[in-house]
Amino acid sequence: MKKKFTYKKWLKATFCILGTFIIFTSMKEEKATHIIPDSIKEEALVALSYYPELKNTGIEFKFKKNIKKSIMQAQPSFLSLFRSKENRSYKILISENFEIEGEKFDTKDIPKNVMIGWLGHELGHVMDYRDRNSFNLIWFGIKYLVSDDSIRIAERAADSHAISKNMDDYILATKDFILNNTSLSEVYKARIKKYYLSPEEIMIIVADRDKALQTD
Repeated sequence: MKKKFTYKKWLKATFCILGTFIIFTSMKEEKATHIIPDSIKEEALVALSYYPELKNTGIEFKFKKNIKKSIMQAQPSFLSLFRSKENRSYKILISENFEIEGEKFDTKDIPKNVMIGWLGHELGHVMDYRDRNSFNLIWFGIKYLVSDDSIRIAERAADSHAISKNMDDYILATKDFILNNTSLSEVYKARIKKYYLSPEEIMIIVADRDKALQTD
């Protein structure tokens, strides 16, 4: 007697195919490259030069129409979450524009040192991500979406990574651009003050770092 191929069997077969695809993807080693739009290539290469550990890490810098609550955002590529940490790749998404007093400006046109600082901060996120296993990284992303404390920890860690790489001048230039020299949204400024290291905190960290170097 011919057996009926039930819904459950179809579902099981689908999961088997999906599982095989994920395993194949995780085993497939992708050549690590840095994909950078020409309009910010110079700034991105300067920022990357402070992170020699990321030389062989796949990172795509990509402009996007709009990013909620932010101008830039670093995240792991979805499929690479199923690979080993060493073969994981990342995306740094960049909003195509931002508003000053209701008028839109192209993000690529902001001052070079500000762009370098912004990208340096996002690369700080990548440094944080690369040391986490996939399960931890997924859980970290969930907490970031629902917890103010998690956002604050993540953003301050990214700033700290950049400062440890001696990018403090660029990070301070970015803070100054956001908080003092533009008419960016007050909501966005408040977000920066709430979650990120303040210029004063950065100067304290830099002083402690330089003092430690002198005593070595």
